[in-house]
Amino acid sequence: MDTTLEVSGLHKTFGEHKAVDGVSFTLAPGGSLGIVGESGCGKTTTARMLVGLATPDSGSIRIGGRERAAKTRNRGERLAGAREIQMVFQDPYLSLDPRIAVDACIDEVLRLHFSLTKDQRARRVTELLEQVGLGERESTALPKALSGGQRQRVAIARALAAEPKVLILDEAVAALDVSIQAQILELLSGIRRDAGVGFLFVSHDLAVVRHVTDDVVVLRGGRVVEAGTTVEVLTRPQHPYTRLLLDSVPRVGWDPARIAADRRALGAAGAVGALGTARAAGAVGTVEPGSSVEPEG
Repeated sequence: MDTTLEVSGLHKTFGEHKAVDGVSFTLAPGGSLGIVGESGCGKTTTARMLVGLATPDSGSIRIGGRERAAKTRNRGERLAGAREIQMVFQDPYLSLDPRIAVDACIDEVLRLHFSLTKDQRARRVTELLEQVGLGERESTALPKALSGGQRQRVAIARALAAEPKVLILDEAVAALDVSIQAQILELLSGIRRDAGVGFLFVSHDLAVVRHVTDDVVVLRGGRVVEAGTTVEVLTRPQHPYTRLLLDSVPRVGWDPARIAADRRALGAAGAVGALGTARAAGAVGTVEPGSSVEPEG
């Protein structure tokens, strides 16, 4: 199968902490992949490495078969690499320059990446804003004059201005009201259908992932514990951690005490698994009474 994005054996360590530990996945052209897990599982660090905001210790990131980690020789190659993957962050107000109007923000991207005249750029800015449901009034506004949903639409338009092959959305709707979330998700579905951009959703919200992705990767402690089609993983999960994530979603009959007990049991099972692995490798012999083994992840 052809792939737009291929990630293999990605590792990233901060001091003694393994934030990302051997993460691998692929994204098909025009596909939509979710990366899910709790806070601290390594999903945002993975996204930052993909877009170039963090450098992996080891592993491979390939776009269209080309290694992104390969050293670029000139500014043109660096810009071409930057265009390939764009990112939309959780808080659009922090990711937008508060001093620059919306149209100038998007025009800046076009000037950086394309050889267009001023009139051509102006027309393209209008097209991009219309694509995300914004008009002339919003185009001349500063970010502070816009609602949260409007600012996120601007952030999406700015990312699309570079014509990326992959768009990473890091908790991109988490800070929005539920009704606005639905509007943004519907907008993204339309963009994916019309533009053929590959989407990578980084989220802890399984409802969002279920709605907008074809495939999903579940991370725990920086490792992939389960992967497959979204329907298969979220309806017939195989790993106990995936089942715990699904059971943790509040609903009628939800029992927080039972979820907490299941979490403790899973942590204890991880500790036993880590001990067995260490013994098999000859790293430890016996465990003295009262000692402890850190749970996996």
